[in-house]
Amino acid sequence: MNLLKEFKTFALKGNVLDLAIGVIIGAAFGKIVSSLVSDIIMPVIGLILGGVDLSGLKATIEDATLTYGVFLQTVVDFLIVSFSIFMFIRTLNRFKRKEETKAEEPPAPSKEELLLTEIRDLLKQQSKASEK
Repeated sequence: MNLLKEFKTFALKGNVLDLAIGVIIGAAFGKIVSSLVSDIIMPVIGLILGGVDLSGLKATIEDATLTYGVFLQTVVDFLIVSFSIFMFIRTLNRFKRKEETKAEEPPAPSKEELLLTEIRDLLKQQSKASEK
């Protein structure tokens, strides 16, 4: 029973849930990018290269078939996914920096602090006037 409670505590931690959500969204995002590359980008690149279907590019060496067109498609998938993640993290870091600079700014003095500062300055002026 103790093991079950410990597992529940572990599984319901914020970091684990965030990670699980990230994996699920990442898998769905990967499918979208794969479709973008295979259905839109690679056909356009193939047209630019003279109507070549890059996913069909392959070389045969004896009994082995090297499908380097599929490899090129996978490389383009990777580049798009990694660039998208880079842009997302870059945007998050900008927001974090803005929050940090806001947090570093000292809060505006309260009315009481302003009043006390004014009283202090008046007392300094009076003491200087009495010394002359």
